[in-house]
Amino acid sequence: QVQLVESGGGLVQAGDSLRLSCAASGPTFSRYAMGWFRQAPGKEREFVGGISRSTLYVDSVKGRFTISRDHAKNTVYLQMNSLKPEDTAVYYCAAAITLAAMQFGAGIDYWGKGTLVTVSS
Repeated sequence: QVQLVESGGGLVQAGDSLRLSCAASGPTFSRYAMGWFRQAPGKEREFVGGISRSTLYVDSVKGRFTISRDHAKNTVYLQMNSLKPEDTAVYYCAAAITLAAMQFGAGIDYWGKGTLVTVSS
């Protein structure tokens, strides 16, 4: 069993940076590919990026967002730079067996409850 708790969301201005954290509990954290999804108001949840042996990002955040993980702390991070108003969403942490499946929203074993990021123009 893995529990995921996100933190670090908030209100920022366009162009600012923000770092989200996802703290995982459970002995099997290292087995999972970890990723971030987001859901903007009135839109479906979308894959943002993930990390396993490599990293993968949706085109809209490439070059601006970076995912990293600290196995010693059981934590995954999402560093978000050059934020835009269209990045406003609830951001969710997720754990899946494979990154390949996760990018399509499949194979997700665990979800966090989300943290809100609001980017003002």
